[in-house]
Amino acid sequence: MTEPFRRHKVQYLAPGGLHRMAYLEWGDAANPRVLVCVHGLTRCARDFDFLARELSAHYRVVCPDVPGRGDSDWLKNPVDYVTPTYVNAMVALVARLGVQTVYWVGTSLGGLIGMTLASLPETPITRLVLNDVGPVITAVSLERIGTYVGKAPRFPSVDAAEQYVRAVSAPFGRHSDSQWRFLTEHVLRSDPAGGYRMHYDPAIAVPFNAEKERKDIELWNVYDAVRCPTLVMRGEHSDLLTRETAAQMAKRGPRAKLTEMKGIGHAPTLMHPDQIAVVREFLLSA
Repeated sequence: MTEPFRRHKVQYLAPGGLHRMAYLEWGDAANPRVLVCVHGLTRCARDFDFLARELSAHYRVVCPDVPGRGDSDWLKNPVDYVTPTYVNAMVALVARLGVQTVYWVGTSLGGLIGMTLASLPETPITRLVLNDVGPVITAVSLERIGTYVGKAPRFPSVDAAEQYVRAVSAPFGRHSDSQWRFLTEHVLRSDPAGGYRMHYDPAIAVPFNAEKERKDIELWNVYDAVRCPTLVMRGEHSDLLTRETAAQMAKRGPRAKLTEMKGIGHAPTLMHPDQIAVVREFLLSA
């Protein structure tokens, strides 16, 4: 069956040399209205299938695999798995797309990348959606994520992998069995030794775990430099983006529009119709 998207790769320069980043492209390749959707720390481009299918009639939707994830190259030096590297890769991607401006939807890490790029002078981002992320990353969320990132075992079956994904991704909230299988299958790859492994470089945990003592990460200087219209989506029970931080985001910097998704922690998957509708309304109201 023909895939509803096109697969591409773009070359970018990281501190360790040239690498290739994979991305999926939905919709009309000639559409000048481009929406870039960037996933979270251990996820992949396929997370946005539901959103991209809904919005590809309006936008050329581009979903990259962040370096070290999915079909993108692994970096030679683990310490290069940091935001500046990811921003460099995204700048190369926008240049490849041949457009001057883009809209941006970023979940967790993807939002941090977007916020950083949007804060720069002459940024190509003209409308920004931050999905359960902001300028304060809490120590408690970093501690939780640190318990599993880079530590996934080899799985004997897809069923075993799904149980793992359900456990570490429980804050995603309620999903059907078919949705959990979808969230599992696209972050797995066959292991030459047999069974399956997660579809990311375990070394992404190296810079993540570099700090001996967990403490809040504050990036207000970055957020305050953002000038484009911004939407913040927050999971009601999120441990990464607190309600207090979200409230501050509505009062300073781009003075973001806020919406809270009930019954969800970190982070909304943008698979459910109500979540997609929030993003759709914000983007199409431009």
